[in-house]
Amino acid sequence: MPAAPTNLLTAIGFKLISALLFASMSALVRQLGDVAPVGQMVFFRSAFAIPPVLLIYALRGEFMSAIRTRRPFGQLGRGALSTFGMFTNFSALTRLPLAEATAINFASPLITVALAALILKERVRIFRWSAVAVGFFGVIVMLIPNLSLEHYAAAGAGSVALAGSLYAIASAFCNAGTVIQTRRLTQSEPTASIVFYFSLITTLAGAVTLPFAWHSPTAMELTGLISTGVLGGIAHIFLTESYRHATASVIAPFDYTAMLWALLLGYWVFGELPSALVYVGAAIVAGAGLAVIFRERWLGLQRAREAEGLRRPEI
Repeated sequence: MPAAPTNLLTAIGFKLISALLFASMSALVRQLGDVAPVGQMVFFRSAFAIPPVLLIYALRGEFMSAIRTRRPFGQLGRGALSTFGMFTNFSALTRLPLAEATAINFASPLITVALAALILKERVRIFRWSAVAVGFFGVIVMLIPNLSLEHYAAAGAGSVALAGSLYAIASAFCNAGTVIQTRRLTQSEPTASIVFYFSLITTLAGAVTLPFAWHSPTAMELTGLISTGVLGGIAHIFLTESYRHATASVIAPFDYTAMLWALLLGYWVFGELPSALVYVGAAIVAGAGLAVIFRERWLGLQRAREAEGLRRPEI
């Protein structure tokens, strides 16, 4: 299939929509976390994401490429990482303010840099290692309120918040590992197949937990549970489409609009206002991540100019 022509406004629009939908899904998880077990939410989030994903691929004529795979064990490995990532992310969302859980997850791209050097043996220079170090410092800044003695003075609040922070960090590591495994799979597997098996494996993992932890939802709660899957599935479609219209380095910075949506939804829906240190830490993490993105974009443009110079005939 030929690559879609670059359309910057369309790509940015799709990326912004996907960020809003993912933030809305996270807000639903945050709200449902008071009544529904995490495994049940994972099941609904994954199962009801499959229909919209399969529908869009069927309309594109890519249905068979979605269900066919040449690397089942590679898909299983990525699915296992995604499963742990989703369980830990949802566990964090049920324990932390929405904006705080979202901000800690922004460390994931920086962790990906470190894992790419360790696992994929990519050459990582001092600039990116410095950005990783700065980003982790930002995470520590965000964790300070949850480690303070005053926070532990509140009955149970300190331990719950600390557990939520640890879940968020674990989720960031799992998401980074998923990115690394995705890079390996894309060498032979189409995007449609990777997206489908991600949803299928996480659905099965969530289903395994249902006999052990099940909440009988009200009509409103059931609507919310189903909506997490539909929102997640549609958000994934918009995310994928955004990368069809522009390069990753151009639209990746718009990932950070999720923080804005998390702040607004956290305040409007839950009346949550993060502490000043969370804002400072989030700014440090986002700044480090953006520095890596813009640095990679600059290097990519530089390499493209050099390649063009080599191809240009001498006069």
